[in-house]
Amino acid sequence: MLAPKDDAFFMEKAYEQAQMAFEKDEVPIGAVIVCKGKIVARAHNLTETLNDVTAHAEMQAFTSASANLGGKYLKDCTLYVTLEPCQMCAGASYWAQIGKIVFGASDNQRGFLHYKTQLHPKTKVIGGVLEEKCSKLITKFFIEKRNLN
Repeated sequence: MLAPKDDAFFMEKAYEQAQMAFEKDEVPIGAVIVCKGKIVARAHNLTETLNDVTAHAEMQAFTSASANLGGKYLKDCTLYVTLEPCQMCAGASYWAQIGKIVFGASDNQRGFLHYKTQLHPKTKVIGGVLEEKCSKLITKFFIEKRNLN
């Protein structure tokens, strides 16, 4: 029998996206958006590939989910992302009215919680899902970057 699809299951899918980013020499952050138990968007950072500072995993996922669902509001959706969203992505989640945000690793320097960025009043937040695994990938990326320079 298949195990139910829970937050850890969907965070694993976001982690797979983060690994894809790592392989492309992008900051390894991945995201998926789930609506009614089904993944409607998968994305990872593309800031280097697109030469675009706004091409964060979350932003890519919002665009994809909106296109797939045919609307800009994501009230019935959950964003799974391997790193706590930044202010920009939290702001976009406000405008998209995302129902829930689940993140892996915390970002105590650039995360939206540090800056007390306001989310939509109905958005629920859960942090720390697969936190150690998500954190290790990001740490590995930056250690390798520093050692190359």
